[in-house]
Amino acid sequence: MFDHLVAITTSNVLEDGHMTDISIIGTGNMGSAIAGIAAKGGARVQIVARDLAKAEELAAQVGGTAATFGDALTGAVVVLAVPHAALADIVATYGAQLDGKVVADVTNPVDFATFDGLTVPADTSAAAQLQESVPGARVVKAFNTNFAATLATGEVGGVPSTVVIAGDDEAAKALLTEVVSAGGVVVADAGSLKRARELEALGFLQMVLAVREQIAWTGGFAVRR
Repeated sequence: MFDHLVAITTSNVLEDGHMTDISIIGTGNMGSAIAGIAAKGGARVQIVARDLAKAEELAAQVGGTAATFGDALTGAVVVLAVPHAALADIVATYGAQLDGKVVADVTNPVDFATFDGLTVPADTSAAAQLQESVPGARVVKAFNTNFAATLATGEVGGVPSTVVIAGDDEAAKALLTEVVSAGGVVVADAGSLKRARELEALGFLQMVLAVREQIAWTGGFAVRR
């Protein structure tokens, strides 16, 4: 289950021009792509997974270090590039350790039993529920409208890939934007965390189109400026 569990942590740029430590929990496609962006932007990456061998393999690819799930998260930003069902275990494992951190939720709460809707009520979102679970964290929705391949290549059908974010904390969004932009990927700010509901619906629709073979998993929605 946790092969797709990812968290990224970082903070401001140090005097040597590097970001502080970035911790990635998991070795899935999204985690790998986001790790590549972070490393490209100069961040020092830590890969954390239940399977230490997989963590070490990905860490070697991005010039980072490896650790086991449950180890301390050392940075200021935590990116949860995980299946929605994994959020509960992250909250249970890290809980108050997320206080004060920018927590970027990458999940799409899709009902995979029917593949016909989201598992959260219409008046909320996975990101909003996460914020309720870790009230001391600064939750931002991000990356969920991107397929991993478009993050890795930096383009969607010839248009630069754009990471759309939403959150109530302006400083949190600015810090995440700094990390992503440093890695060469465009960021668009959709506003408050209320917009996470629309982002999750868009992410689900994109997945439906890919499953129905209307678009490729290397394609998807693009934001043209």
